[in-house]
Amino acid sequence: MSGLVDIHCHGAAGGELGGPRSREAAAHHAAAGVGTLVASLVSARPDDLAAQVATLAPLVADGTLAGIHLEGPFLAPSRRGAHDPAVLIDPDPDLVRRLADVAAEAGAPGALAHLTFAPERAGAEALVRTLVELGITPSVGHTAADAATVARTLALVAELQGRPALVTHLFNGMPPLHHREGGPVAAALTAAARGEAVVELITDGVHVAPEVVRMVFETVGPEAVALVSDAMAATGLGDGTYRLGGLEVVVADGTARTTDTGSIAGGTSTLADCLRWAVDVAGVPDADAHLAATTTPLRALGRGGA
Repeated sequence: MSGLVDIHCHGAAGGELGGPRSREAAAHHAAAGVGTLVASLVSARPDDLAAQVATLAPLVADGTLAGIHLEGPFLAPSRRGAHDPAVLIDPDPDLVRRLADVAAEAGAPGALAHLTFAPERAGAEALVRTLVELGITPSVGHTAADAATVARTLALVAELQGRPALVTHLFNGMPPLHHREGGPVAAALTAAARGEAVVELITDGVHVAPEVVRMVFETVGPEAVALVSDAMAATGLGDGTYRLGGLEVVVADGTARTTDTGSIAGGTSTLADCLRWAVDVAGVPDADAHLAATTTPLRALGRGGA
C-alpha cells in the first residue's frame, strides 16, 4: 500500500495543513501509505493564504509535501460547499503571483501545484493563462457553470499546458448531472474521455455512490481518474467538532458537515481507505484503482512522465 499519491488533502490527526500542526497531519497520511502528499488550502483572505503558504513551503522544500493545492478562493458562492462565502472573490492573477513569490521566498519555488477555480467567474481566462505560465495546474471545481463554459475552459487548459486539465472532486461542488442540462459533470466526463481532463474522485463511501464511481472508471478509464481523500483534520480521530478554514465542522458517523449549511466538509478517510473502498465496495479492478491512486494523479500535475 506504499507509494500512494494524494493530491487533495486538508489535514489529519487534529491538524489542518497550513496550520501549526501541519507536520503531524502529513505524518499521519505518510504512515497510512501516502508517499506523495499535496496539501490543500481552503479559501481564505489573501493575507491568511500567504501565511499558510509560508507555513507549508518549508515542508515542500524538505520533501514532506509534494506541493500545495489552493482550493479557491475563486469559487462560485452557490457551489461553495465548506468554503467561507465571505472570502470568495473573482480570479486575481496578482494574488496567485504573490502566493507563488511567498513560496519561493520561503525556500520552495514552484510549490504551488494546482489551483481550483470556477470558470464562470470574471477573469477566469486570464487566471488560466497565469497559472499555466507559472507551472500551476488549473483545476475546474466548485462551479455552477454550464457545460459549454466548462468544456471551453478544459480545452483551453489542455491546449496551453500540453496535457490534461484537472477537475476537482467530480460531482461534488457542482450541479448534478441532468439529462436536459449536463453542466460541469457532462463536460468533465466528455473531456476526460478524449484525454483533455483528469477527474478527481473521492472514494470514501460518502461523497460518491459506488455505482457512480464504477461508471466513471468504465467510461473514461483509470488514466483519467485521480483518487483523492479530501481528508480534513478529523481523519484518524473520529467523531467530534473541528474546524475547516474558518468554518465549524461536526463529524458524526465518519461524515463531516459544516454547522451552518450542513454541506459535506471534506473526508475523514486516508487515501488507502479510499483505495480499498473503490475496490471492495465500488468494484473497481484492483489494477485500475491503484493506477488512479498513483500514476494518474502524478501525471495530472505534470510529473512522473507523459
